Amino acid sequence: MSSELLSPAEMTEADRLAIATGPLAGIDLMRNAGAAVSAVVLAHFPVASRVHVLCGPGNNGGDGYVVARILRDSAVDVAVWASGSPKAGSDAALAASECPVRPRPLSEFVAETGSIVVDALYGAGLSKPLSGDAARAVEVATELSLPVVAVDLPSGVSGESGQSLGQAFRARITVTFARKKPGHLLLPGREMCGELVLADIGIGDGIVAQLEPRTFENTPPLWIGNFPVPAVDAHKYRRGHVGVFSGGPSATGAARLSALAAARSGAGAVTVLSPANAMQVNAAHLTSIMLHKSDSVADVQEFIGRRRPSAFVLGPGFGVGEKTRDFALGVLATGQRPDGRVDGLVLDADGITSFRDAPNVLFEAARRPNAPALVLTPHEGEFARLFPDIAGDTNLSKLAKARTAAERAGAIVVYKGADTVIAAPDGRAAINGNGAPWLATAGSGDVLSGIIAGFLAQGMPAFEAACAAVWIHAEAGSRFGPGLIAEDLPLALLPVLRQLAERRNEVTAG
Repeated sequence: MSSELLSPAEMTEADRLAIATGPLAGIDLMRNAGAAVSAVVLAHFPVASRVHVLCGPGNNGGDGYVVARILRDSAVDVAVWASGSPKAGSDAALAASECPVRPRPLSEFVAETGSIVVDALYGAGLSKPLSGDAARAVEVATELSLPVVAVDLPSGVSGESGQSLGQAFRARITVTFARKKPGHLLLPGREMCGELVLADIGIGDGIVAQLEPRTFENTPPLWIGNFPVPAVDAHKYRRGHVGVFSGGPSATGAARLSALAAARSGAGAVTVLSPANAMQVNAAHLTSIMLHKSDSVADVQEFIGRRRPSAFVLGPGFGVGEKTRDFALGVLATGQRPDGRVDGLVLDADGITSFRDAPNVLFEAARRPNAPALVLTPHEGEFARLFPDIAGDTNLSKLAKARTAAERAGAIVVYKGADTVIAAPDGRAAINGNGAPWLATAGSGDVLSGIIAGFLAQGMPAFEAACAAVWIHAEAGSRFGPGLIAEDLPLALLPVLRQLAERRNEVTAG
C-alpha cells in the first residue's frame, strides 16, 4: 500500500504528468474515475429507487457525467443536475456530450426518500464555501437523510485542510483516485468522507514519484523498514537504554507509565531518574525498571557519562519550572560531551509548558551541531503555549501548523489529537488515521512518550520512531476498546509489536 498523500495541487500535477506521459488521455482518466464510482454505487446501493448525480462545471463534474452514463446503461433510474456547463473543448465537456441523460439546472434539484446522491460538484479542489444552489443541494440531501457517494471529496470539504468551508455534504462513501488527500484524514474531513475507497484510474507509482511527495499517511509501510528487531547476539544495552525523569513523591505515576512503555517497546534497559524525596515511592512500584537519584543537572550528567543512556523522556508529572528547563537543556547539550551523548529527548507535558516563556532557548539548543534529536509531543493546548502565533493562524491547516512548528523548532513535532500529525524539520509530515477514542484517558500520552523513547533508544530515526509509536499506540488502543485505562496500554502493545516484528522479518527476508 502506498503511503503518499497528495495535495489538490499535487493531484492536478499528477493528472497533467500522466496525460503528458501517456498512453491515457485526460478523457480516459475521467472515464476510469467514473467507472470506479459507478461500481461503488452499483455494489452498495443495488435497490436505490433513483440516483441523483450532481455535476459541477469542472473535471469533478466530468466524472459525474461518466457515472450517469454508466448507471443509465446499467438500467438505473438516473437524474443529472448541473451547476453550470463544462468549458467547451474540455474533457468534462466531452464526458457530458457522451451522457444520454439530459441535465437539469441544479437550482431545480429535488429528490425523494429512497434515492441516493452522487456528489460530483467540486471535490478536493474547492477553496471557498459552497453557496447558492450547491448549498441548497446539501440542505435537500441532509433533510431527506439521503446516502451520498462523493467523488474525490465531499463538496464543501477542503482537500488541503479537511476543514468544512461552510455547508458540506456528509458522504456515506467517498471514492478518490490514485492517492488520498490530506483532507481525507484530517478532521472533520475524515468523518465527512464516510467509508473511503481508493481507486486506481491509471496514474502509476512512477508519476507520483516524480512529484517527490513530502506528506504521508502514517501506516506501517512508511516505517516498517526501520522497525527494530533485536539481533540474535543482542544484549540489554545494545538494545538501548532509556532514562525517564520522575516528578516528586506525589507525581511519580506518569514517569512509571512512560518507563514501562519504553521497556515494552523493546528498550533493553530503562531507568527512572527520581528526586531523592521520591526514591522510596518509585522503588515500591518498580521491578525490572532501574532507579537512579537525580536532583540536579550534575546528577544527570554523571548518569549520562556512566550509564550512557540512548534516549530520555522529560515532562510527564515532572512539574513546570526552571529545573525542568535546566534538565532539558542539559540533555540537549550532551552532543558536546566526550564522555557520552544521547540520541534523543522526548519532551512532553510539563517539559513543553516549561518553555512557554522562552521557546527560542529550547529551539536554539535543539539546533546545535550534534544535539540529540528533540521530539515534542504537544496536545492542542501545549502546542499553543509553545507556538502561539502558529496555533492562532486560522489560514493554516493542522498539517501546515505542525510543519511550520517543526521547522522553527528544529524538532520532530507530534501534534496530538484524533488526527495526530507528525512533522519533521526537513518538511516530511505524516497524518495518523487510526486514532482511537479509547485513548482519551489520563496517562495515555505518557505511554506514547515512552514508546517513542524506546524506539529512539533502539536506533530508529526520530521521524520514523515518532510515526511508528503514534500508529502502534492507536492500534493497541483500538484493539483493547472500551474500558481502556493507561495502565492497560503497555501490555496491549504486545500483540501489535509481535505482528510488526514478524512483518519486519518478512521485509528483511524479501
